[in-house]
Amino acid sequence: MEVNLGKIPFDLVFHPSSPILATGLINGDLHLYQYAADSQPQRLLEIHAHDESCRAARFIDSGRVILTASADCSILASDVETGNSIIRLEDAHEDPVNRLVNLMENTVATGDDEGCIKVWDTRERTCCNTFDAHEDYISDLTFVSTSMQVLATSGDGTLSVCDLRKNKVKVQSEFSEDEPLSIVTMKNGRKVVCGTQTGAILLYSWGYFKDCNDRFLGHPMSVTVLKLDEDTLISGADDGVIRLVGILPNRIIQPIAEHSECPVEGLAFSHDRKFLGSISHDQMLKLWDLQELLNSQQNLPNDHHVGASDSDDDEEMDVDIKPPKSSMGSKRKSKSGASSARGAGFFADL
Repeated sequence: MEVNLGKIPFDLVFHPSSPILATGLINGDLHLYQYAADSQPQRLLEIHAHDESCRAARFIDSGRVILTASADCSILASDVETGNSIIRLEDAHEDPVNRLVNLMENTVATGDDEGCIKVWDTRERTCCNTFDAHEDYISDLTFVSTSMQVLATSGDGTLSVCDLRKNKVKVQSEFSEDEPLSIVTMKNGRKVVCGTQTGAILLYSWGYFKDCNDRFLGHPMSVTVLKLDEDTLISGADDGVIRLVGILPNRIIQPIAEHSECPVEGLAFSHDRKFLGSISHDQMLKLWDLQELLNSQQNLPNDHHVGASDSDDDEEMDVDIKPPKSSMGSKRKSKSGASSARGAGFFADL
């Protein structure tokens, strides 16, 4: 199933309980679609949410409200049923907002083009924490609920850990030439995995974030990653190919889908994990039956290694061992370019 969005999409997010998805587009529009297994997705709403690109979107309040963040520095809350604007924070950040992630029930975090991360109280509609974590754009954010920490990757070539309990940046990695673009936690929280601009995948051991302790090659440029389970992720890359990837041992298992040689911009699972959604610079939104993708992979020949790892024995890297120190680089990367019941939740009518 696929939809021609007509513009380059920046983000893709599924509703937490209903067969609805949303995409933010380069022209500032937000599209909401309803999907089903037997038919093409049907557009429910088209909202001109922002004056500049709509870079990020997330559902909140059990899916009754959708938040969008934009290059125009604003955050907008819209009613999912009607599309009506609930509230807009015009100057949520001083710089263009690039990423948005759900934290706890009543908090979200946003990251901007100058490396600032803000945490928002969704009941009070206020910023409750600010972390000046990076010197360049925030490329991705993920929340680790067990330790109450936000992990961020940035165009400055580093990864940071922001402690919500202590309200400080706990640690920041050393500079990497492999500019990190996306981040997930795997191996039951013992590993942090980053897709990068160069195509390498970086692995960090939890608690030892100063430098990665493993990296492996095999992808072309610009890798975005989505966790499938504790041992496997799904990647999208600059060549438009979506791949199944094993972590420790590190291997590209098999290509499973593609986007006509255009870079994959984002990947997401539906709430029931029946569908994999993907968006690309080909302006297409595609929905894939996840079980069919995985079943087709199982019918192919045995896994094959198509990249090189910096580790001699990938299996050994599953043990947390403090990596050797490396020198800190100073190169600054450039920003990426055309890189309804209302309760007490965020931006709700009072």
